[in-house]
Amino acid sequence: MDLALFDLDNTLLAGDSDYEWAQFLIDQGVLERGPYEAANDRFYRQYKDGTLDIYEFLDFQLQPLALHSQAQLERWHDEFMQTRIRPMMLDKARALVATHRGRGDLCAIITATNSFITAPIAREFGLAHLIATEPEMRDGRYTGKCAGVPCFQHGKLVRMEQWLSQQGLDWSSFAQSWFFSDSRNDMPLLEKVTRPVAVDPDPVLEAAARERGWPVISLRS
Repeated sequence: MDLALFDLDNTLLAGDSDYEWAQFLIDQGVLERGPYEAANDRFYRQYKDGTLDIYEFLDFQLQPLALHSQAQLERWHDEFMQTRIRPMMLDKARALVATHRGRGDLCAIITATNSFITAPIAREFGLAHLIATEPEMRDGRYTGKCAGVPCFQHGKLVRMEQWLSQQGLDWSSFAQSWFFSDSRNDMPLLEKVTRPVAVDPDPVLEAAARERGWPVISLRS
């Protein structure tokens, strides 16, 4: 059995669900456009540059979850899926996931974006397993804080190994381990798997992939 891991934003999706969620809340009038749009743009630039302070970003991104009921958040998310996410779901990405599922691989999405945003997206791709940044909950409401290690940069590798251990598995359980990603931020996990694949990569990842002989593919063209 192989392990097949998929980054989500700008890999399986033609866009970034974290960024789009904040923009959706701004467009709904839930967040004030001026300061929140400026902050959202700034954090997204830092993410792409590899300079993001994940804890500062999570304070920004998770706080709105704490201000509204679970029922209201889910109503917003239903509309978000329909208007923002489904149009970004790539046909080639669906086919790639289906290929690995059809081979009997253990498949999972692994993403820095929090599980409130991404769990419905993983289900839409037909994937039961999701490793994501976890927003803390208390008494049925989000607290606005992160639970555990954020699933970002080296933390993505940490969370992956924690998840494998919970399944009673480790890296040696698999004949091959695949990871599909677009981002320089995923280098720790890309360097760990036996079959790293750069997908529509950012310039830094593309240069690293070419130098190391990793496959470079596009799910958009």
